[in-house]
Amino acid sequence: MVPNNSQRNDTELNNEWIPLTPLEQMEQTEYDVLIVGSGAGGGAVLSRLCRSWGLNGKKIGMVEKGGLLLPTHFYNISTYSLPRFKRYFDQVSSPVKQTLFRELFALGGRTLAWQLVAPQMPASETVDWPVPAKELAYYYSVAERAMRVSSSYQSGSYYTSILLDRLHAYGFPEAVSMPIAVDRESTKYGQLYSNAAFSSIIHLAEALNSRPYDLAVHANAVEILTEGKRVAGVRVMSPDKKSYTLKAKKVILSASTFQSPRLLLASGIPGQAIGHYLTTHSLLGLTGYFDRRQFPEVLGALGILLPGQPGRPYQVMIGGPPEEFNAYQQYLVKPLQEELRVVAGAFGEVESRYENQVTLDKIEKDEYGVPVIKVDFSYSERDKDVIRQMRLGVSQLFAAMHANRVDQTEGPLIEAIHDGGTCRMGVDPAVSVTNPYGEVHGVSGLFIADNSVIPSSGTANPTLTTVALAIRTADYIIQSSSLPQR
Repeated sequence: MVPNNSQRNDTELNNEWIPLTPLEQMEQTEYDVLIVGSGAGGGAVLSRLCRSWGLNGKKIGMVEKGGLLLPTHFYNISTYSLPRFKRYFDQVSSPVKQTLFRELFALGGRTLAWQLVAPQMPASETVDWPVPAKELAYYYSVAERAMRVSSSYQSGSYYTSILLDRLHAYGFPEAVSMPIAVDRESTKYGQLYSNAAFSSIIHLAEALNSRPYDLAVHANAVEILTEGKRVAGVRVMSPDKKSYTLKAKKVILSASTFQSPRLLLASGIPGQAIGHYLTTHSLLGLTGYFDRRQFPEVLGALGILLPGQPGRPYQVMIGGPPEEFNAYQQYLVKPLQEELRVVAGAFGEVESRYENQVTLDKIEKDEYGVPVIKVDFSYSERDKDVIRQMRLGVSQLFAAMHANRVDQTEGPLIEAIHDGGTCRMGVDPAVSVTNPYGEVHGVSGLFIADNSVIPSSGTANPTLTTVALAIRTADYIIQSSSLPQR
């Protein structure tokens, strides 16, 4: 529970870097829109609604299960190197039971920790999605502007330019500079730019500067409330196990690939596809080594993306060494290396299969009385074939880049954290959970806006797609709210 202002001590106030609203106060309000979760999708929806609606009197609220962890992406904090943050992330995140997936319950969610790579899903991989190609392209462009995605992040880097030239010359003309969600705007007009690396905290700030909204942290959603076939609100609980009923005309779940279906199932929301079709990316990393004398003394950053395409069901990200990706202040002095280490990570497409699923445990419940989840996930024979293609393809990439040698050590194959699909959108309720605008089949006013709605894994990192679809859902809500009521 978040205490009233009069009850807060100095420690709590010192950590309140964003205005919070007591749950007791939120319980007295009927919201036009209530958002559950503050990650990529929830932040995008909130920002779009606040900026579009302005001061029109509509009530918007957001609840977050976690607390105030970091006020920005970790790259924006100079005391964090990537290795140091990885150790911290392992401490503050939660493993999904019996899997290698992890969740982060905090304001901003996993956008506090993502690697900022933001490619569009290749058009060949979205032809079966229930979103027209032109419309998807439009919302990708909107999302790129909202996230400050730049393909010129490595502009002027000899490291990237030389290896790109080699790839283009030796059969990989589709290789491009890595699209990165970093604000590269120069300071002008005396304005101070902060938070260069994108997280949904930026969306929360933009929303806050557009209009007031209510926000509660440590507010665990335990039940979606309905009246007939319409959503009516959400029941949440505070850490002291006190229950609050938050009324809302529309509810948007942005809780995660695992928590959104869990909440639907625990609330008795009907739908035979809920929790099924769990996808991710298979992840395979190889390391190549280059003679340092091949490159000029001033290297610059290395970031190359090889998108998936027909006949190549995987994407490759090339960078290295990974700990030097962006934080220049940590590497002002470094001995000249005799050999350069380059990492190529391939993300493989994973089939959407009904048996890969999130279900409720029939016995075990959490401390709030909600059934915990069980996750069943395995790779199909087709997925394993993609993994074999990835190993051969990455080796060919290193040959094209003129690597001296490649470390072929067989490492453990793991699931990336690119989970999705458990509430996927579609037109057929038998194989999808929401309609093409993210509204749950059969429950008016209940929407999903997180990775779980992405219809298939494709090959691209999902965050840009999640934000694009979330903004599209927000626009649908805005447009439908302006229509006359029958």
